Amino acid sequence: MLDKLQTFRDELEELNAAMMDPEVTGNQKKMVEIGRRRSRLDSILVVGDQYEEMINQAREAREVIDSGDEELAELAQHDLEEAEGRLPKLEKELTLLLLPPDERDHRNAIVEIRAGAGGDEASLFAGELYRMYSRYAENNGWKLEAMDTSPTELGGFKEVVFSVSGPDVFRKLKYESGVHRVQRVPATESSGRIHTSAASVAILPEAEEVELVLDESELRIDVCRASGPGGQSVNTTDSAVRITHVPTGIVVRCQDEKSQHKNKAKALRILRSRLYEMKLEEEHNKIAAVRKSQIGSGDRSAKIRTYNFPQGRVTDHRIHLTLHKLPQVLDGSLDELVEALAMAHQEELLQATDA
Repeated sequence: MLDKLQTFRDELEELNAAMMDPEVTGNQKKMVEIGRRRSRLDSILVVGDQYEEMINQAREAREVIDSGDEELAELAQHDLEEAEGRLPKLEKELTLLLLPPDERDHRNAIVEIRAGAGGDEASLFAGELYRMYSRYAENNGWKLEAMDTSPTELGGFKEVVFSVSGPDVFRKLKYESGVHRVQRVPATESSGRIHTSAASVAILPEAEEVELVLDESELRIDVCRASGPGGQSVNTTDSAVRITHVPTGIVVRCQDEKSQHKNKAKALRILRSRLYEMKLEEEHNKIAAVRKSQIGSGDRSAKIRTYNFPQGRVTDHRIHLTLHKLPQVLDGSLDELVEALAMAHQEELLQATDA
């Protein structure tokens, strides 16, 4: 472990020197790559330095104890116990940091929310999830851009698609994919019975244009007038765009912009991200069989979280975590859930490495 830490220190010095090279500073893509690597090395070495300090402290304390100096031995014993108490935790933390990172973590994301079972109540819940992620994006200083929405007359959404861009977007949002369930008494329910409704959330890492080039001959592009709640037309021009990727049958639609050109550009971004995710899944399946874990495999059919209004609680079923702070969560306070899910995922990866 100590040899590995020294290798990281040497690499960090090389990266710092590279950032002074005019050929590197003039290459924005290279600078971004170096910046990400430096950030990762910094995180590892902060813990690594503490780990090495405790190893040295333990070694020096043993030397003092073995020297036979009774006056210093008592102080040395205290230092030894402190070091031996901290080392296991630091070693585990360091091991987790050394796990291979998800190469998609730095990417922006395309988020798709669709109302499921539950009629109008499901559509209203989809709208609340949209607001929750909007507030979470705001809390993190991210940029959110609506790409396609299908609002309902009651103020909810049958479907809403939006992009989120900023630092570590996909790293923090990737565990949100799955079916979210709400339990509450609808405003329209006169008997006071609790109803259960659901909405699905898909988090896609946004693909860059150079990574996935679309073949125009494989696309069928249709234009039509945008529609609002109840199917009513909301403009008089054919600005809405629907793109079908013929080989896969994937259909993407965008209508939020008044410009047909802008709607087409947004639809292509969504299509590219869906195809990119499909490509990643295929590559992953070739390398190893898909294993179901406590975090889940990304299967959209899995109920991952329940929002229970009568009890004011949110329960994530993958890690059996319940928080009695429903209003705060729906207002975008997702950090506690996100961090717990990330830690559980790291623990699972660590167990798989040890197996």
